[in-house]
Amino acid sequence: MSNRRGFLRQVAAGTAGAVALGAPALGAPALGRTRSGAVSIEDLAARARTASPTDEAFWEIVKGQFPLHPDLILMNAANLCPSPYPVQDAVFRLTRDVDQDASFQNRAKFGGLAETSREALARFLGASPNEIAITRNTSESNNTILNGLSLGAGDEVVIWDQNHPTNNISWEVRAERWGFELKRVSTPDRPTTEEELVAVFRGAMSPRTRVIAFSHVSNVTGVALPAKALCTLARAAGVASHVDGAQSFGALDIDLHDMGCDFYTGSAHKWFVGPKEAGVLYVRENRIPELWASDVGVGWQGAIESGGARKFDNLGQRDDAAVAAVATAVEFHEAIGPALIEARIRALSAALKEAVRERIPSVEFHTSDVPERSAGVVVVKIPVDDQRQLFNWLYEEHRIAGGPRGEPYGGVRLCPHIYNTMEQIDRVASAFAAAV
Repeated sequence: MSNRRGFLRQVAAGTAGAVALGAPALGAPALGRTRSGAVSIEDLAARARTASPTDEAFWEIVKGQFPLHPDLILMNAANLCPSPYPVQDAVFRLTRDVDQDASFQNRAKFGGLAETSREALARFLGASPNEIAITRNTSESNNTILNGLSLGAGDEVVIWDQNHPTNNISWEVRAERWGFELKRVSTPDRPTTEEELVAVFRGAMSPRTRVIAFSHVSNVTGVALPAKALCTLARAAGVASHVDGAQSFGALDIDLHDMGCDFYTGSAHKWFVGPKEAGVLYVRENRIPELWASDVGVGWQGAIESGGARKFDNLGQRDDAAVAAVATAVEFHEAIGPALIEARIRALSAALKEAVRERIPSVEFHTSDVPERSAGVVVVKIPVDDQRQLFNWLYEEHRIAGGPRGEPYGGVRLCPHIYNTMEQIDRVASAFAAAV
């Protein structure tokens, strides 16, 4: 494309065609790739021992564990990730097991499998099993915290204005109902130091502050907050810290006891590449008695007698296969190594920013260039008239799947993960250049 008008005309034509046909202009084949590139978890672990964040041969093997369509560049981890074959196999096998025999006797084994998943999550996140509840997603975990805390008139809660709605608007609803005060803090654009992020929370806190609630990594800009420093600040003031980990669970190497938070939440279907409709809720041991459960279902007494955070996943009938397969997702991550996964994600996101900037010097990133102030979420804004049309055009013409971002952080959100390659990073940068 030679100019922006041509770009917009092309997108408009493609979108019109897609509406007429009831499908994307290029269509999406019903079947993805086969298992030809798949290896066992044991083999993957053996290869990972000598791998590096930039060992493209190794990461091609990792990519082969996912049933991605061969011409698709999927960079939408902030929203939804595919599961690798071992996780899919666990879900499918256990789902068929239930469907073949839905008796109480056959399903009795899922109680033990859920505990295996709980123990795996605790190991993966640096917590104890008693502090882990398996929920359905981050939203449910966030709302369990919001509904479970005893707050009222005279109390205040400090939140980041870049939080996800379930850790932002949901606080507004509770404040309206219960009468506590809500304070929103804004952080500097493209921050470079830890102190400039911590300072705004410190300045907002008062003797009446009961909770600070923030996203570990923003889903709207990609900015990463210094969680440990903020949790330390809160603890020193006797304030509870609630960390929304939707964009760090499975992406960063997490140790919750070291972080020092009181609550942490996450979804299995994002960076964790786990089963759909499974999530995690961490409640620090000493906070469990004071947090009320939002759901009380059959088995409540057993959950209470078993102790710990089990009272927060007493949710009635569950997708038992998904809950059990969470342990397999942990096994997959551990085979590669959480530290290596984090390093790879950081290498990809840094390469993406560098490659786009080389081709389009006027590009604007809402995400910080400082490694400690960002993670895997990259929000790109290039000089075209309509960012939403750009988002659609990238998919329809180049098979690049990202996420749209509205104002004030307009642009396209790209979230490279372990199933992406450096060659794909280069193709994405070239596609952006073609749009200008």
